[in-house]
Amino acid sequence: MKLIETKLSGCYLIQPKVFRDERGSFVKTFHQEIFADYKLETNFVEEYYSISNQNVLRGLHFQLPPHDHTKLVYCLFGQVIDVVVDLRVASPTYGKYETFELSQENAYAAYIPPGFAHGFCVTSEKAIMVYNLSTVYAPNHDTGIRWDSVGISWPITNPILSGRDRDFLAFSEFESPFVYQK
Repeated sequence: MKLIETKLSGCYLIQPKVFRDERGSFVKTFHQEIFADYKLETNFVEEYYSISNQNVLRGLHFQLPPHDHTKLVYCLFGQVIDVVVDLRVASPTYGKYETFELSQENAYAAYIPPGFAHGFCVTSEKAIMVYNLSTVYAPNHDTGIRWDSVGISWPITNPILSGRDRDFLAFSEFESPFVYQK
């Protein structure tokens, strides 16, 4: 398992070893000791998955303090363009974003610490995304910023969105409670 720090401090692209043979493949998505060596979160208390059709865009989501959380996400089936946006005030990369291709083929995962918005766009016919979270879902603290308000070059022009995602505040209108700490 290889952890690659992105240009967004604290956010990692994880490249696991994929073992393939005539039966299929085997992938380790999490290893507590390796994460602890990097001083990353190792206590994930909830796990979800979503099944989405092509051109679905989910995001950009996060939970507000004190229920903010770390996410470990990967694409179990299909392919997505995954996006993280730095919401940490005083961060050198505040308002910047990074994109990753996550797919069943490359088996990459994204490690997203608190203070980042997260979303993805499905580029395959269908995709199954798995989310591991360090805090329990808190509906009164769950929110997001609008998908088209940060300048992200999404691979589609007319995404399928939920009403909730469509109605989020623009990034420029969002007053972030997240503060960058070295």
